[in-house]
Amino acid sequence: MSITVHQFPCLSDNYGFLVRDDATGLAACIDTPEAAAILRELDTLGWKLDLILNTHWHPDHAGGNAEIKAATGATVVGPQEVERIGQAPDRIVAGGDGVTLGQTRFEVIESGGHTLGHIAYFDAADHVAFVGDTLFALGCGRLFEGTPEQMWASLQRLAALPDDTKVYCAHEYTASNARFALSVDDDPALKARAGDIFAARERGEWTVPTTIGLEKATNPFLRAPSLAGRMGLPGAKDHEAFAAVRAAKDSFKG
Repeated sequence: MSITVHQFPCLSDNYGFLVRDDATGLAACIDTPEAAAILRELDTLGWKLDLILNTHWHPDHAGGNAEIKAATGATVVGPQEVERIGQAPDRIVAGGDGVTLGQTRFEVIESGGHTLGHIAYFDAADHVAFVGDTLFALGCGRLFEGTPEQMWASLQRLAALPDDTKVYCAHEYTASNARFALSVDDDPALKARAGDIFAARERGEWTVPTTIGLEKATNPFLRAPSLAGRMGLPGAKDHEAFAAVRAAKDSFKG
């Protein structure tokens, strides 16, 4: 690995991520859910913050931008929509762009659906992806702004990454995601994973990061086409099957 990822809890169920380029010592934070926590971790680690990389505009992802920028002088990079919280990024990026942290290059992947301009950051050299609220361990983000077709396309871009890609998603939602997944899918691999997740959470352990391969094998949102019949939609288009799974999760009470 040419990067070091430092993960820590923020707010009620967010994770904060600090990424250090080992060659230069420069660091980035992925989103800014809680400025005080992020600045405290930077101080403890002794890392110099060079970049703030936003995935989308929601306050639990970009709300700490101004305070952290004022404290560190970091450059804010993100999608245009981040301006909705009061200040546009210093550098606006979209799918297909690249962002450099020291000697590490992140590819920007379009991942709209949760919000229209949502993006993910992928370090191809190290097989590490920061996906915000698009893909979760056994889940995906709610469609607050986009369409099922848009979100399905975004999930397919992420699913096309190498199977061993470490996926850092922004929330600890995995136990509730697992309870829903078991309600729509009886795959043995899912059942085994769910058992591991419930046990891990009982021990107070994190379930993030996950991997692309694990999500492709067990995540009901990525497996939606194979679940179309169970959703009462045999022969449906892939994005229609996904829409049915997403709607079921939205109304799930488990």
